[in-house]
Amino acid sequence: MREAYEQYGGELNEQALQEVLKDAADAPFYNYSEYTLETLLDEPSDIERNLKEYVHSFSPEMQEILDNFGFESTIEELAKHDLLYKVVKRFTQPEVDLHPDRVDNSTMGDIFEELIRRFNESLDENPGEHFTPREVVHLMAELAIEPDRDTFEENQILHVYDPCCGTGGMLTETEGRIKQINDDVEVWSFGQEVNPQTHAIAKSDMFIKGEDTTAANNISDGSTLAEDAFPDKQFDYMLANPPYGKDWKSDKEAVKKEYEQGWGGRFGAGLPAKDDGQFLFLQTMLSKMQDPDEGGSRVAFISNGSPLFTADPNISDSKNECSIRRWIIENDWIEAMIRLPDELFYNTKITTYVWVLSNDKPDERKEQIQLIDASGEEFWTLMDDNKGDKRKELTEDQIQNILKIYKKKDNTANSQIHSLREFGYRKVRIERPLRKNFRASEDRIEQIKDERAFQNLSGSKEGKQKQKAIIKMLHGIDDGLYKNRGGFEEIVDDAIEEAGLDLKKSVRGNIFNALGEKDPDAEIVRDSKGRPERDTDLSDYEYIPLEKDVRDYFEEEVQPYRPNAWINEDMTDPNDGELGKIGYEINFNRYFYNYESPRPLENIEKDIKRVKQQVVDMIQEVTE
Repeated sequence: MREAYEQYGGELNEQALQEVLKDAADAPFYNYSEYTLETLLDEPSDIERNLKEYVHSFSPEMQEILDNFGFESTIEELAKHDLLYKVVKRFTQPEVDLHPDRVDNSTMGDIFEELIRRFNESLDENPGEHFTPREVVHLMAELAIEPDRDTFEENQILHVYDPCCGTGGMLTETEGRIKQINDDVEVWSFGQEVNPQTHAIAKSDMFIKGEDTTAANNISDGSTLAEDAFPDKQFDYMLANPPYGKDWKSDKEAVKKEYEQGWGGRFGAGLPAKDDGQFLFLQTMLSKMQDPDEGGSRVAFISNGSPLFTADPNISDSKNECSIRRWIIENDWIEAMIRLPDELFYNTKITTYVWVLSNDKPDERKEQIQLIDASGEEFWTLMDDNKGDKRKELTEDQIQNILKIYKKKDNTANSQIHSLREFGYRKVRIERPLRKNFRASEDRIEQIKDERAFQNLSGSKEGKQKQKAIIKMLHGIDDGLYKNRGGFEEIVDDAIEEAGLDLKKSVRGNIFNALGEKDPDAEIVRDSKGRPERDTDLSDYEYIPLEKDVRDYFEEEVQPYRPNAWINEDMTDPNDGELGKIGYEINFNRYFYNYESPRPLENIEKDIKRVKQQVVDMIQEVTE
């Protein structure tokens, strides 16, 4: 390599020289330094300068990766503490062999993630990103490709994508699994990663495995949400584990701008709350699905519980998590949802869920969603040594058990099949009548001064005089308590006429608003057409299953308990125009709830007495 550099370095332009050196290295990258890690040790006093020269001798693409690792600053920090020589020497020892043939991407990812976990623990920090355990990656890859395994053909080209690829583990696992099934299939992996260090690992792995720079160049850096690196590409398989509960405020401007494009952008279905961007990543993946006529696409996506049920249909018809769920479910893209055990991840103990989606579902899965509860003890194994919050793992047999349940698609203790409509509901607004008493008392008359239309009269001299006349007129009314607005209105209207006041409707309304107070024992307040006015404080919502008729449900479940209630006919769905707004949620506890009866009272009483006696004994020991 050094000879090739010295021979052609002064003759060729930079691009041509790079190609010559890659050919000489028989790899997509090279290093033309005169040094190796071993020879760097020959000059201990100059090891910092020589190691930097060694790093600068890599090809530009590899130097970019090392820059993302902050490698040069690491060299300087180690040299400052007289550790550089020792570290370099350690990496030259035979037992430290990190060659890709010995340490594959999956293992290197584990090493990196363990270092990051320990570093964050030492600083009492959590970056909000949860690395995916390798057995979970394996499960997701199996779920993504399982239905297609018999269709792989020689020379077939498949494209795999991860919008938050981390160290590239999901891409590597999926490619490896496809190759195990049919080694003649060509797999192209694409990924994007915002973290510079994890991006560097993923890209360097592609460099090492690839015959040229193409594979590595398909691993892009930067935020997927703010700037999609592959806006026009579609993929066969997509897998992702986005950060849970991590805000996307740094991408807010770009995301909102794309949302305003409607279906011309990735986020036409809606925007989630600013403190959780999981649905933004899923929408990105779904926007890259191939046409079903071209084979369609399959997606394996992991999330916490929030995307399954967060948010109701918005009254304002603005699009939120609920509208995103509706878009996904009504397009019939979800094949299965799998609840995994808790304590599977390094940095969180929460329960997670795998979404299995396809826009080319087989006929037997259409209009249905399979729910699999894989959180029970038969689906996980306790680890010998905990890794952070990770106490449980999935063995290969347990992964195969989950896959078996998925493939059989039966109704069992751990698997349920439900129609799409079973997850839907209509959010219907129920109104109850307003009841008020009225009195022209001193304190209530004083309240009219806080009413908007009355205040606006003060803008002119004539208006100020009218304000005084209104107050005077009200003081002339008997201050008795009226529980019927109609009767009180007649008295007030007579007083207005007698005072010769010409009042706008809004000012007249202010009078009754100020002089009235809610009273459950008063008569119902009615408008000019005799219809009951609603009490906004008593407005409530019923969540009526889509499979039930709204009016029948109201008559059976609401009216017997609230006889004066009525349905708000103005609240309709923006899509079908029917009463109520449609929403969807997937609540595993509703379908897999196991009732546990409380302990017998006599046992609880015995425990209380025992604890009391322990406290008494402890106090006696201290006071003796």
